[in-house]
Amino acid sequence: MRLGNIIRRLEQQRRLDRIVDAARPLADRLSGSRWGDVLHGVQLGHPAHPLLVQVPIGAWTSAAALDMLPNTQRSAHRLVDLGIAASVPAVLAGLADSAHQHRHHQRVALVHAASNGTALLLYAASSVARWRGRHTLGRGLGLAGFTAVGMGGMLGAHISYALAGGASHAAHAVDRMPADWWEIGPLAELPEGQPVRRDAGPVPVVVVREGREVHALADSCGHMGGPLSEGAIANGCITCPWHGSRFRLRDGTVLNGPATAPQPVLRTRVDGSGTVAVARPDEAEVVERLPSAVTDALPHRARSPRGP
Repeated sequence: MRLGNIIRRLEQQRRLDRIVDAARPLADRLSGSRWGDVLHGVQLGHPAHPLLVQVPIGAWTSAAALDMLPNTQRSAHRLVDLGIAASVPAVLAGLADSAHQHRHHQRVALVHAASNGTALLLYAASSVARWRGRHTLGRGLGLAGFTAVGMGGMLGAHISYALAGGASHAAHAVDRMPADWWEIGPLAELPEGQPVRRDAGPVPVVVVREGREVHALADSCGHMGGPLSEGAIANGCITCPWHGSRFRLRDGTVLNGPATAPQPVLRTRVDGSGTVAVARPDEAEVVERLPSAVTDALPHRARSPRGP
């Protein structure tokens, strides 16, 4: 049987739901705290958990390599301790993310957390053994921990890739849109300040009218695909009805998580007859909305000066 099929069985294990529900209040508290957006990665514009796990995994991988070499006990021990310390923010970020995922994500995440928790305990025991001078035992415990964290990482990858737990559920919308302008109806039929769903070819979009100005964004929330057209409008922003992610209408900027990627924004126009049309954004417009640290790293030809 393929490994992926074995992992997918975890998604259907309802016996795990009791433990998932027991951990849910802590996950909700973390996500709803003032540090929630930091743990999700809103300020980065990228999920924080995959970035944070690089430090403990890298430290423990390096420690495993040094354990195979002579006269490296002290360096390996320091790397083990570095991985233990760095795992704390990674664990908190992963727990906060799990608060806003579907049940089949959370079941796999529970086993993922259990495997990584086992690894953390094994590395803690390895550190104690090394501190006491029992380096052979410390290396053995470290190897066991390395195996456990590898299994946990595999489950984390399944959540991110197979279940799209960390991927944007809206980025593909722009690619599927028609290349030309697409009419979505008369301006007069759009209620003032209320989200309305319209279709731009095969892509659902949420449209909000503010006077003669019309905003249009991909309807599927980038976080987990919630319908933004069923959300609430306030202060120039739209809030996802599923998990509370808040986006600015004019440019799709994330103001509150758990979403981290900007929501795709479409170009709009109203012709002389009052018909509203939308079109996919120009690449230059997308680049203009990126943080300066990102645009500075892009090739010069990818940038475009602002229009008049």
